[in-house]
Amino acid sequence: MAQADLLVDLLKTATSGDPLALRKVAEELIQEEKSKGHRILAERMTKAILSNVFPTARPTAAKMNGSSTNKELFYEITPERNLGSLVLPEKIKIQVQELIEEQHRAELLHAHNLSARSRLLLAGPPGNGKTTLAEALAFELMYPLIVIRYETLVGSYLGETSSRLKSVLDYARTQRCVLFFDEFETLGKERGDTHETGEIKRVVSSLLLQLDDMPDYVVVVAASNHPELLDKAVWRRFQLRIELPTPTREQLTQYITSIGQRCNVNLGYEPATLAKHLLGLNFAETEEFCLGVVRRAVLDMKTENAQQVTKLKLEQWKGRLKPTTDKSKAIAKDGADC
Repeated sequence: MAQADLLVDLLKTATSGDPLALRKVAEELIQEEKSKGHRILAERMTKAILSNVFPTARPTAAKMNGSSTNKELFYEITPERNLGSLVLPEKIKIQVQELIEEQHRAELLHAHNLSARSRLLLAGPPGNGKTTLAEALAFELMYPLIVIRYETLVGSYLGETSSRLKSVLDYARTQRCVLFFDEFETLGKERGDTHETGEIKRVVSSLLLQLDDMPDYVVVVAASNHPELLDKAVWRRFQLRIELPTPTREQLTQYITSIGQRCNVNLGYEPATLAKHLLGLNFAETEEFCLGVVRRAVLDMKTENAQQVTKLKLEQWKGRLKPTTDKSKAIAKDGADC
């Protein structure tokens, strides 16, 4: 039955007072969405309709898992953060929204012999939102997020990594999803590097062939802290390449404001003032600082005005241990301590 007819029947049965008929039409509509590959939407419809209206009904949208071999190679996550919750430069937000629109209207593009863009490379220092952006993209598309697990993917025997990689990508092809490779330089390293073994070169070659064969309903997102290490041929496979820079003071102000509102805590400082103190930090570090204030404010029962807590945390933050960037100084210090 066409979706339009199902929607009409759903409205009719909803007003008829017949719960069994309503359940039947709702299940058919959910099954229709599943057949289109909209599994996340089907799961949400099941939770929103069947679990509330018919608590004794058996859910029709069972969670799809990989085989017992595959599921050890990745995490499958239902995304929870939307694009609106992220603080992004406007030009980046527009590019991501365009990709989302292309995915949503892929059938129109196919009718004109065009494909929706489906491969996105994210680069930038740690903590600037690459993983969060991948999750938000999956949320907006209503796709599951499949995160590659390198600790089980990378094997020690010849050809093992390539075989496992092919297994994961074959599984991803069976559904609409966002396939996320964090620290992508682990797999996509420059093949011209003389320090690398022949095995990693074979993995890169296999990866490139697999990416070329991926359908456009599988959105591949790769994130790298060191894009300079990626093979030159890897770059060509990604239609959209975005650098996520260290946040500006204005972006930190917006982010701090959102954390205070979300946690319902008055930090006691104007967000712009806090942003000035924290300028140079990434989003992850800023969130950790603010949540540290929130924890202390909750325990001290000062959520209505946490100014003293924030002041103390700022002093502690300034004296925190920082990574050493100058190796020669570190070595010289170690020698002096001896």
